[in-house]
Amino acid sequence: MKPLFAKGPLLGVRLLVLAVLCVALMVLDARFDTLKPLRSQMGLVLTPFYWLADLPVRTWQRATEQLSTSTSLAAENEKLKAEALLMQRRLQKLAALTEQNVRLRELLNSAALVDDKVLVAELIGLDPNPFTHRILIDKGERDGVFVGQPVLDASGLMGQVVEVMPYAARVLLITDVTHSIPVQVNRNGLRAIAIGTGSPDYLELRHVAETADIKEGDLLVSSGLGQRFPSGYPVAQVTEVIRGSGQPFSIVRATPTAMLNRSRYLLLVFSDSRTPEERASAAAEAQESADREAAEQAAPGADTAPAGDADRAPEAAAPAAPPGTDGEAQQ
Repeated sequence: MKPLFAKGPLLGVRLLVLAVLCVALMVLDARFDTLKPLRSQMGLVLTPFYWLADLPVRTWQRATEQLSTSTSLAAENEKLKAEALLMQRRLQKLAALTEQNVRLRELLNSAALVDDKVLVAELIGLDPNPFTHRILIDKGERDGVFVGQPVLDASGLMGQVVEVMPYAARVLLITDVTHSIPVQVNRNGLRAIAIGTGSPDYLELRHVAETADIKEGDLLVSSGLGQRFPSGYPVAQVTEVIRGSGQPFSIVRATPTAMLNRSRYLLLVFSDSRTPEERASAAAEAQESADREAAEQAAPGADTAPAGDADRAPEAAAPAAPPGTDGEAQQ
């Protein structure tokens, strides 16, 4: 009993020192970026463990696909063929609309269009903290991913990258309580700010006047303000508008269009990285080029005039004689 009693105080001192060290590391990580490189390297070390944790799911999916019957595969094949035909029809319509948009922009003498580039990523992990909405994807700094990069799925915007590691990255979802995004109503262009509520089912619009023209069913799209998210991408759909609740503003709730809890494959968007000054300079150069081409096209028509007009030119240029001049000359 005596040796055990002697070890008791020493063990308590060790636990106290360990607790103080943990608190110091937490405060240091929260206040400063000193541990950021270490956390990045730890993420690199833990990446294989994420893959190992996801390996049973992959194995089960492959086994399920191999055990599928030929009848179900044939039915799924027919369904996919029908969906492919529908998608081809939509692509043809979108191609026509894209060409029409290009022609309209050329008429407005705007800058050359640059389509957004995307990179396909796969979800490999979730944040276990129930008070934060973050996910882990399999693309990192080696793939060109950067902090603040927009992330979306097939239905709409999901969030933005908040931490980049060499082979992985963490994404903050739009439903997190610390996230906000400028949006506008697609029907009339009304601008607002969509705030995460901590629930994956809905967002809230802050500071919306009671007289604002917004109603249930309106589609909210990214406005592009702040130059973080590209404009025009679906964000949420208004599901509830409460007016006259005793508050100075209306209570507006919207459901995200992205499948935050079900999407496995995501898209990382690489938007135009030019500054507003660079885009304005490019637009001015495009305007000068268009004016120069128009002047060159008009120049040949001005130099070559018809022969009849040239013959009549001296007559038209000669001044008219005053009345009575011809009579005086005859006399």
